[in-house]
Amino acid sequence: MGERPLRRFIRRFRRERLAVVALIVLALFVAASALAPVLAPYDPNAQNLANLLAPPGSEGHLLGTDHLGRDIVSRLLYGGQVSLLAAVQAVAVGAALGVVPGLLAGYLGGRTDWLIMRVTDTMMSFPPLILAMTVIAALGPGLVNAMIAIGILFAPRFLRMARSAVLAVREEVFVEAARSMGIPRWQIMSRHIVPHTVAPLTVTVSVLASHAMLAEAALSFLGLGVQPPDASWGVLIAIGYQNIFTAPDMILWPGLCIAVVVLAFNLLGDGIRDSLGRETRHPVKE
Repeated sequence: MGERPLRRFIRRFRRERLAVVALIVLALFVAASALAPVLAPYDPNAQNLANLLAPPGSEGHLLGTDHLGRDIVSRLLYGGQVSLLAAVQAVAVGAALGVVPGLLAGYLGGRTDWLIMRVTDTMMSFPPLILAMTVIAALGPGLVNAMIAIGILFAPRFLRMARSAVLAVREEVFVEAARSMGIPRWQIMSRHIVPHTVAPLTVTVSVLASHAMLAEAALSFLGLGVQPPDASWGVLIAIGYQNIFTAPDMILWPGLCIAVVVLAFNLLGDGIRDSLGRETRHPVKE
């Protein structure tokens, strides 16, 4: 009997050392954010006006305090919760809106494909930031509304990737054989086509998760995302920018967190792609 797909994936993934390191880094960030109530030394919104802009290494404050005397470590931990959750929300909205139409467009073709792709082209013709700001203006500022806006922007990318994956496999011999046997379309789609879209869509999820974090940071920086006094890494960058001349280190910590997590998402996506693909970079010794 052949090797099970899951075991084959794990065996291949373990060879991708950068991807394994990226997965560990993401797991550490997720764990630290999830355990923020336990790990954070202070309430992230607790102000201490007698200890404003304390430098890193100050007594009781490893990374110092902000302009309101709030502990930066605590706000980084709680901000990680918000930023990571925002990435999940945006990707979920984009996948929900884009994957199914992309599968239908690729498999059915004809007028269905033409109509879906023209709608997609129309959406992609708008400048992304302007479209996001328009959605937020209609729904109101806030994290959920901002991530809905970003998810809408991601939907065409999911749609195009799903359509491309279906087009690459729908004319394969095993699909033609299934059609000749009279198997219903929905069974062909679910059993023979959808499994072959997992690899490219997984990479898309990973890459767009990193883009979602950057988008959340940008919108929060502009005041359209997370609203004070709640913390996110984007909000912390905005506060650091406001105090860049008096406490330049404040902008470093959230920026470093975003950079590391975005890099980890991209490396993880590359590793998953190579592990799920039909071919691998390394010869397999059976």
